[in-house]
Amino acid sequence: MTAVQDPFAPLRTPARPGPGRLPLPSLRALELTVGRRVDGLLAGDYRSAFAGIGSELWQVRPYEPGDDVRRIEWNVTARTGETHVRVELAERVLVTWLVLDTSASMSFGTAARRKADVAEGVAVAVGYAATRRGNRLGMVVFGNEPQVERPRQGRVALLDTLHLLREAPAGGSGGLRDALELTDRVARQRALVVIVSDFRGPLDWQPALLRLAGRHTVLAVEVRDPREQELADVGELRLVDPETGRQLRVDTRDAGLRARFADAAAQERRALVGLLSGAGVRHVALSTEGDWLRPLAAFLRRRERGR
Repeated sequence: MTAVQDPFAPLRTPARPGPGRLPLPSLRALELTVGRRVDGLLAGDYRSAFAGIGSELWQVRPYEPGDDVRRIEWNVTARTGETHVRVELAERVLVTWLVLDTSASMSFGTAARRKADVAEGVAVAVGYAATRRGNRLGMVVFGNEPQVERPRQGRVALLDTLHLLREAPAGGSGGLRDALELTDRVARQRALVVIVSDFRGPLDWQPALLRLAGRHTVLAVEVRDPREQELADVGELRLVDPETGRQLRVDTRDAGLRARFADAAAQERRALVGLLSGAGVRHVALSTEGDWLRPLAAFLRRRERGR
């Protein structure tokens, strides 16, 4: 077996081609880099999840002789009439949160696939790597109403992620700011947060990103299409903003127009890179054109060597 099987293969169409092949060597490279220490988050190799003294509730169970009385969960005890104790998750387990953009702009694509297809592939690849060795994966999907999948372990977490990917409605104009604020609320244990988005739209998410990056290790995966950076000389076009519906008719034979478009796109990207860098967030840009998985794995390897 040389690649992970595509779980959505029967649903693929020319308009929704999917992320393409996911070769195991690249996935294993991701597993090695995601599965190592992230900015001191964990120490060395991972151990399986186990109960211990930590910061996140794992379960509440009936009291047993020898349990620490300081761990008694009084609300549950009062409600059930039986003494219960809190069991918390030790923080040597890595939690990864995927923050995935499914807004209308992600449906754009003029190359081998849409931005949404690349984002789906990143989610599957990171999910594969993040659920190995007893670690846990959670997910926040935004575009329409934000959806949350709480962190879970192993194959169950990966299957939950795939199910949410398939069921989450595409489209909408949900903002990154709301998604980051939601992630900041639900990610209680220090974690690795991977944001997968085209980062189009208002840049009003910087304060939320700063708060999130202050508590967690955050990586930004930008997905873009070549035609968002420069216009091809193909005559008259009608450009449509997929999130607002605003339309604009342009003549791409105008060299000055193409130059102004490219300059505006470059300025927008510089502003994005500056915001991410200012928040201390490392970032990689992946394209709908060509291989996206290899650059992602290479970025994570460079990050691992440079930490």
